[in-house]
Amino acid sequence: MNKKLILCCCAGAAILTACTGKKQPASPATETDTLYMLVGSYGPAEQEGIKVYKFNQDTGKGQYVSGVKGISNPSYQAISKDGKRVYSVGEDDGGTACANALTFDATTGTLTLVNSQPTQGAAPCHIALSPEEDYIVTANYNGRNITLFPLDAEGRLKPGQTIGFDGHGADKERQAQPHLHFAYFTPDNKYLLANDLGTDRIHRFPLNDRQKGSDTPLVDESSASDILLAPGSGPRHTEFSADGRFAYLITELSGEVMAFTYNGDSLTWIQTIQADTLDARGSADIHLSPDGRHLYASNRLKGDGLAIFQINGEDGTLTKIGYQPTGIHPRNFIITPNGKYVLVACRDTNEIQVFARDASTGLLTDTGQSIQATKPVCLKFIKM
Repeated sequence: MNKKLILCCCAGAAILTACTGKKQPASPATETDTLYMLVGSYGPAEQEGIKVYKFNQDTGKGQYVSGVKGISNPSYQAISKDGKRVYSVGEDDGGTACANALTFDATTGTLTLVNSQPTQGAAPCHIALSPEEDYIVTANYNGRNITLFPLDAEGRLKPGQTIGFDGHGADKERQAQPHLHFAYFTPDNKYLLANDLGTDRIHRFPLNDRQKGSDTPLVDESSASDILLAPGSGPRHTEFSADGRFAYLITELSGEVMAFTYNGDSLTWIQTIQADTLDARGSADIHLSPDGRHLYASNRLKGDGLAIFQINGEDGTLTKIGYQPTGIHPRNFIITPNGKYVLVACRDTNEIQVFARDASTGLLTDTGQSIQATKPVCLKFIKM
């Protein structure tokens, strides 16, 4: 595959040509107090790898509802807009690595495994649903590739197509090969992007102009290009602001948050700010509060917790305002739609910590209402 390098940002700048439509944040008035919460985890297929809870976003209390067995290491999930279909990785480091399709019954709060397909790439650690909801994409951390799965009319997985990558990064220990960690779509639904922790690149694929369910491939591989990031940074997860004006990237190895403007034509670097001040080399997840005022980034391996930033609504820049210690290994976290609570999946203390969020300051307070769960690593809400 011939790819064009569209940027080198060793000095901390990146440009991505793209047009964007603006997303509108959900109105808190339309949210119900009680949500379903899906919890993905690490564990054997004999365990309930994905558990379902009810979580009250007014009181901050959770209650177990059900669980589903049959998937080994279901560490990350993606959910359809109507909440009826759920897709999960099976993050095995070998031939049993797979993507899985499930259905969710909101009446009973139960998941049912529908079918599975091999990813043909080891350790799939992230999964994303295409804008038309007719493809699933997995990022395969040890497979040096991503896998694109078409879906049939009922949402079942068809056999996937892999796209592989070459190269290495500056860190001989952590970047000896490509490590795909996160696959996502630009707000205008024009590009598929894949963050490669192993080569310090963001791989970019234009989406083909196609009808939902057609035989036309999802992406145009012939027009693929790479965005180069600072050597040794290790790009991990990205989140766009609700209005599409800004994008924020967390780097695992350098422990930084990179901020970009997104103006409908380009993704342009504006700031790099430290999230991990201990050189732990384990920064993980990143999310913005629903009101767009604060950004949170999780750090692991040393000083586990969430770095807290205030967002300048005019120019998108960040100011670090606090740090909230958490349980051990906060790989993933989620913020309630009403912005009242931040729930943190602490893998190695087997709990989901519930923090009350001060909407004015952005700071967090442990409520002491932790939800016990075995090796939780992914949290997703579904409206009831």
